[in-house]
Amino acid sequence: MTQFQTDQAQLYRATFMHTPANPFKHADALHLQEDGGLLVGGGIIRASGSYADLSNEYPAAPVSDLRGGLLLPGLIDTHVHFPQVRVIGGLGMPLLDWLDQVALPEEARLADPGYARAVAREFTRGLVQAGTTTALVFGSHFAAAVDVFFEEAARLGLRSVAGLVVSDRLLRPELHTTPQRAYDQARTLIEKWHGVGRNLYAVTPRFSLSASEGILEACGALLREFPDVRFTSHINENRAEIGTVKELFPASRDYLDTYEQAGLVTPRSVLAHNVHPTDRELGVMAAHHCTAAHCPCSNSALGSGFFPLRRHLDAGVHVALGSDVGGGTGFSLLKEGLQAYFMQQLLGGNGVPLTPAHLLYLSTRAGAEALGLGDLTGDFSAGKQFDAVLLSPQAGTPLRAVYDHAAGPKRQLAATFATGTAGDVARVWIGGDLVHERTSLND
Repeated sequence: MTQFQTDQAQLYRATFMHTPANPFKHADALHLQEDGGLLVGGGIIRASGSYADLSNEYPAAPVSDLRGGLLLPGLIDTHVHFPQVRVIGGLGMPLLDWLDQVALPEEARLADPGYARAVAREFTRGLVQAGTTTALVFGSHFAAAVDVFFEEAARLGLRSVAGLVVSDRLLRPELHTTPQRAYDQARTLIEKWHGVGRNLYAVTPRFSLSASEGILEACGALLREFPDVRFTSHINENRAEIGTVKELFPASRDYLDTYEQAGLVTPRSVLAHNVHPTDRELGVMAAHHCTAAHCPCSNSALGSGFFPLRRHLDAGVHVALGSDVGGGTGFSLLKEGLQAYFMQQLLGGNGVPLTPAHLLYLSTRAGAEALGLGDLTGDFSAGKQFDAVLLSPQAGTPLRAVYDHAAGPKRQLAATFATGTAGDVARVWIGGDLVHERTSLND
């Protein structure tokens, strides 16, 4: 480190944990520092290790003491809908009914840019307050609303990957577009926002049920023209949805094939849900290094089914977590981790026993890998951006009692996933910038 960097660096003293390796493949993937130090300069982690070692090596660095809480890498949400924040909690309906009666009427309101801006502020603030520092965001069907979203994400400092949602059938008419307009509007947004600050673009057909071959081909053209943009959509969420897609694409082998034929299955692709995949689909996803975004709260709330995590892992398919707001029940990836744990437990021998290390990985580094950001964020290795969330339960709460009396940090981590909420998020940093702070760490 140069003298200038040393002078500008901050030493964070904290109990911290991260998963620089994949715990589904490495038993020792969870790295823990009970009295740890992270030297941060220019938003980058310059050194990571024990506080004693770093304070000796960098005695002039000012110290920010975060002891009493648990410092984790910033949480990474790989599937969340910007227009749906105001319709969270529409329970009691399966997917297609929920879309028709709850989600799509609200999404149509984002034709008003002023309405879209208010929603974007609520959405981005909700993510950050829950400890989410990076999100793969399903945008709006309206280009002006997507433009507003990127503006608000940049204002707050969120690390966002988002795009214009495109469809041309089976939705409300005002949400439909044409292949040419879908291409033209997305191209304009890519040229304006992709790679600007912390914003990246994701080509986003809603799903094959509402996207014709022409729309999917326009999406494929964008991926070929802009090789570093991302792709996201839905797949195999609900059996009725799957049946309709089969009718709409009679020549396709399965749901994935509708995307495959358009050149949309790549290492830059994240497909949400995949609750009911075929073996062929899993094999193709693995071969193309495509990610499945597992959204356990939404799968439960909409009755979509149990996510076959073991089949994904056995096939070699990468998996990360998504909140699926508003089909999900909130922004907290802690809650998603807990629900993932519950559902795998209920699957018995067909499930995967998940440990706190698995949940931390799925909520952090797995998402970074899914988005092609593994060299930038997802853990506390030296050279990464300082994206971090400080969990510090408020006085008098059960989680504070666990933190104060736990046998060690691993027990604290388990309790954090079991009972942690956005109220326990004390501070959030993105690229070294403090983007959220609770009024008092000891409230």
